Amino acid sequence: GGWVGVCGRDFEREVRGDRRLINRVGVDAAFLKKLSPPETLAFAGRLYGLDARAARVEAIGILARLGISEKRVGRPVEQMSRGMQQKVAIARALLTSPSLLLLDEPTTGLDPRSKLEVQAFIEEVRETHDTAIVLTTHDLVEAERLCDRIAILDGGRLVAEDTPDGLKRLVAERHGQAPTMDAVFMTFTGRSLDEDVEGDEAETDDADERR
Repeated sequence: GGWVGVCGRDFEREVRGDRRLINRVGVDAAFLKKLSPPETLAFAGRLYGLDARAARVEAIGILARLGISEKRVGRPVEQMSRGMQQKVAIARALLTSPSLLLLDEPTTGLDPRSKLEVQAFIEEVRETHDTAIVLTTHDLVEAERLCDRIAILDGGRLVAEDTPDGLKRLVAERHGQAPTMDAVFMTFTGRSLDEDVEGDEAETDDADERR
């Protein structure tokens, strides 16, 4: 039950509303991977009804900010690293100047360098675009670095929401825990590292018995 509203619009009633209000980037950058980055952005622009010439100009500017050299810009996306592909995916999402950008675990599975590069680009997006960003992540360090506010979900329920500093201060003052995001997570989900380890071991034992 319930309803979904974005920017004052009821998306249940306005199913065919302005799609440019929202854009999304998931764990895996989904592309026609034979296309080059400029072709990828231009294609996305056409899907969203943008003027082809204006989209091309905007795409060139975005790709320049990503640090893609002229030598590499004409290569297929499939020849780029996963980190660079994710940055192109975020750039593609920004092409429509969305009011809401959904980032669903955009750094999962990336090597450390690519992960830091994508995080830095997200920080740049925060500073340079008038866009609300909702980021989902299991990485507490990433959440603390990138998010103004953090909401913790447990079993489908919202169990805590505040700024990173506010959450850490709360667990320190009310629960006597260390002011860290790990302590915040453990406190509000009612879990401990020992319980998680025991649960994993129990699942492994059950699997062995079934075999």
